[in-house]
Amino acid sequence: MVLSVIYTKDIHKNGIFVSFGISIDDLFMALFNYVVIIVLLTLSALFSGLILGLMSLGPYSLLRKIKMGNADAKKIYPLRRRGNQLLSTLIFGNVAVNSVIAVFLGSLTGGVIASLVSTGLIVIFGEIVPQAVFSRHALRFGARFSWLVYFFFYLFYPLTWPIAFVLDKALGKELPSVFTKREFFLFLEQQRDLQDVKSSDIEEHEFSLLQKGLTFSEKTVRDVMTPWKNTYYLTRSTRLSKVSRLDLHRQGCSRIPVYDTKEKKVIGILYVKDLISMPHLNDIPVEKMMRPMIHYIMDTDKLDKVLNLFKKNHVHLFIVVNAGHKVAGIITLEDVLEEIVGEIMDEHENEEEVFEEGRK
Repeated sequence: MVLSVIYTKDIHKNGIFVSFGISIDDLFMALFNYVVIIVLLTLSALFSGLILGLMSLGPYSLLRKIKMGNADAKKIYPLRRRGNQLLSTLIFGNVAVNSVIAVFLGSLTGGVIASLVSTGLIVIFGEIVPQAVFSRHALRFGARFSWLVYFFFYLFYPLTWPIAFVLDKALGKELPSVFTKREFFLFLEQQRDLQDVKSSDIEEHEFSLLQKGLTFSEKTVRDVMTPWKNTYYLTRSTRLSKVSRLDLHRQGCSRIPVYDTKEKKVIGILYVKDLISMPHLNDIPVEKMMRPMIHYIMDTDKLDKVLNLFKKNHVHLFIVVNAGHKVAGIITLEDVLEEIVGEIMDEHENEEEVFEEGRK
């Protein structure tokens, strides 16, 4: 029954009168249809965006964020740790809403037109746009709409719980993301190269430390040792005189190997600090002042093993030997640490000397 006419117009053409009119009932029905479509599309967009956003947040990464005091992660984690049931709830809701949209549009228009319109609306506004947004702001939007997820979580519980139960038993728990050292190295490299790296609290030198810390264990003693031909050492026949002491001072070494040229082996280590307590000694054989305790290491050993041996043996210098057990060089604790923190120069060195030594 038409209550009133909002707009009418008579057109006289060839003696035929045609009347056009829109009733209040029709207007309310049209508005109702538009509101229903908007509500359904909004729900479809939320379900679609939440599927991509929440499932992209791993439970282990959320736990780390919770330990850092992130309030959004704290809201999401109770849902996300029940991953299969959360996924079942969101997919169930998304499929149900999209089906209602198709049926509802089909009741308003013809079958082909309804199919085209519903497909276009769902693909653009129900899938592409929300997923693009939620993929970039998953944590923030996931926390904002967690109340809605909880509502449907318990609404669909009788339907989704059996599905989630079967999936949990068949697939087991979710596995954490595990990085190899190479992958973690590349991850750090990408973080450093990002233009918005200023948003990170990791400084440039800290990136360098982390990357070197990952790779130094792959290097061997041979890569960083000082070859024997470049090593400053004393021979067994050396006598400590004023001249030789001045030479030791100029070298700036705190530990000096003592080498037997006949037997072709290191027989001890002279600690320069031992000479400080005996300033009046003169023309003393180096054998009387050296310490016979020597620590050897293979030139093929990895640097992480060497670092642990330095800590275990409480020494700062190893004599390096090759596969034939011949002296190949020396390696110090400083050599190993420089592979992590970079070049360490003392008061006896300058940049030019260090660069030239590295080039050689």
